[in-house]
Amino acid sequence: MTDTRERPPPTTAPETAIAATQPGRVAGLDGIRGLAALFVVLNHIFERAWPGYPAANHAPFWAAWMLYGRFAVIIFIALSGFSLGLGPARSGWRLASIATYAHRRAWRILPSYWAALAFSLLMTWFVLAQPGWAVPNGKSVVVYGLLVQDAFPVGSPNRAFWSIAIEAQLYILLPLLLLLVRRVSARAMVGLVAVIVVTIGLLGPHVPLMNTALIKFTPDLAVLFAVGLLTAGIITAGERTRSRPWAGYALASALPVIALMVVKGAAWSNRNLFWLDLAWAPAISCFLAAIATSRPRRVVRFLDSRLLRSLGSCSYSLYLTHMPIVIAVSYGLVVGRVATGTPAFLVLAAILLPVTVGFARLFAAFFEIPFQRHRGWSALLHAMSARRWQPRRPGPAAVTGDGRFASRASGPRNQAGGQGRPAHRQPVADRARPASRPGPPVPPKPGDSARRCGSC
Repeated sequence: MTDTRERPPPTTAPETAIAATQPGRVAGLDGIRGLAALFVVLNHIFERAWPGYPAANHAPFWAAWMLYGRFAVIIFIALSGFSLGLGPARSGWRLASIATYAHRRAWRILPSYWAALAFSLLMTWFVLAQPGWAVPNGKSVVVYGLLVQDAFPVGSPNRAFWSIAIEAQLYILLPLLLLLVRRVSARAMVGLVAVIVVTIGLLGPHVPLMNTALIKFTPDLAVLFAVGLLTAGIITAGERTRSRPWAGYALASALPVIALMVVKGAAWSNRNLFWLDLAWAPAISCFLAAIATSRPRRVVRFLDSRLLRSLGSCSYSLYLTHMPIVIAVSYGLVVGRVATGTPAFLVLAAILLPVTVGFARLFAAFFEIPFQRHRGWSALLHAMSARRWQPRRPGPAAVTGDGRFASRASGPRNQAGGQGRPAHRQPVADRARPASRPGPPVPPKPGDSARRCGSC
């Protein structure tokens, strides 16, 4: 579910084996994250426009696909395994350091998660709690703060948080999975995880202890995580493996699952999520392999477009924060005032899509992106201090001390009024001219220092 881009060491594999990747990044993954997070938002809007899912679902055919928000969650889980496997796959399936890995995972997910937990509690206590839900209390704060909400039933401040606990536990499992890959093979690792999970699924209805584990801990997601880890090996595979029609394999694997869900309906699908999650695993694995090898190129270019990369950059924040906003707008403004069904869906979508995405971008700017850019408290505090004490520029050009050269950050229009000119050192007048009266450049006086100033 989350942005798990690590920066692994350079690989010694042939250049053709990593043509689709930059260090630590596979083109298209941010787009997948963004679309998956948006799908979750649409699913929660859908459930409030057509209440009664899945027992009494009367949604029209064009909206039926929004029933299956669980699909976005399994995409996130598989994508986490894939992204976390990129570095080890380039390094003989080894982590550089378990301590470093644990620190990076905690640094990546916990600040955003704890900030979203505080936001969700405030929204639930002081704005609006969804009718029918147990109101969170002090015990909820402790349980959710420690990411053990799947083990202890308490009032929930945010129902979307259930998968965060599962994912954190899978992070703990990753070193053991890598050990199995090194000692045996990646396929054997997935096979062992699948055997354990399927055994739990088969015995669950007959053994109370396993049934409890089946309901609370969602073990089927471990298979998706393991499959994502297996697929990460595609980046160092030989050309024969990489050139296979992975997109075609993905489509062929997905069609039977889609047909089954359509024929059986939403109620049946909701009762059999465990088996459907497992059935989706081959299709998701092949799709990730296709994206990692840049095929089909049009799909990869679409997923790596600027809009989807931007959405993907705040996808974790969008997933964490959208639910309290959906509840507040749905039950505080729309439900009871707009007819249920298509009218309610259109009104909710028109309000909630821009509001949740806009809030997620703002939230990510404070609680997610800084923790991606800076790997520890010292680096983060230093960057914050430097930004705080950075002098503000009086106009389009930065002028401090004796510096007389426009900075690159002055925008497409430079002091001379040119449009779209390449950024270069350009002398300006001794005194900064008002922005409304641009004048021609004046050469510096003899002895003046020529240095670039401004912000980065």
